[in-house]
Amino acid sequence: MASSALPEPDPDTEAYWDAAADGRLLLRRCRGCGEHHFYPRPFCPHCWSDDVEWVEASGRATLYTFSIVRRNDLPPWPERVPYVPAVVDLAEGPRMMTNVVGCDPDDVRIDMDLVLDFRDEDDGVRVPVFRPARAGSQ
Repeated sequence: MASSALPEPDPDTEAYWDAAADGRLLLRRCRGCGEHHFYPRPFCPHCWSDDVEWVEASGRATLYTFSIVRRNDLPPWPERVPYVPAVVDLAEGPRMMTNVVGCDPDDVRIDMDLVLDFRDEDDGVRVPVFRPARAGSQ
């Protein structure tokens, strides 16, 4: 993927992207109310506290919703079809937009158990994605 299509870290997301490069998914957790949230931001969307910290996610999720894209003419997507954009419920509570990988798109089902994986993009960027959980996975 062209680097211009990838997110650019800023002070609020730099730790997130650094962790992703190391194969870890970070979330923000509020020290005030204890709630986790995603996407990374410097305040809690539940109680508005700015006393938030980075915590590592378990890597477990459940599929909330998805689509199967079988045609996309915009680069770099023609080489990737079919692909499965999805929204997952992380075990810690927040919902996250991602992709489901590692299985036939026609086997994807709502409520399926998923585990964290990463897709390597150009320029060394790693993007969190999820794959079906298998017996013995996390």
